Amino acid sequence: MIRTRICLRICLAAVLLVAGLHAASAQKATPPAAPAAATQAKPGKMKLTMQKLKDMKAKWATNKPKLKACRADVKSKGLAGDDRWFYIEECMSKT
Repeated sequence: MIRTRICLRICLAAVLLVAGLHAASAQKATPPAAPAAATQAKPGKMKLTMQKLKDMKAKWATNKPKLKACRADVKSKGLAGDDRWFYIEECMSKT
């Protein structure tokens, strides 16, 4: 009976010690917080919504030759996804 109590107390102490060490190492492993300015996304690089994309396409349709040239640039650079649309937006806004 006494051996069982001693064994249980030792096991409990070992579990608490391991849990304490694990919690201490987990606290050290977290990276420091980034400054608020660095965590905000750039306004031009936010995720595109379907409505914003439709609006952009409607605006670009008025200048088809320039849009064709911008799309050729995108194809030659191998851009895809949002990067493609952001490049076309930048290209179309140039004079």
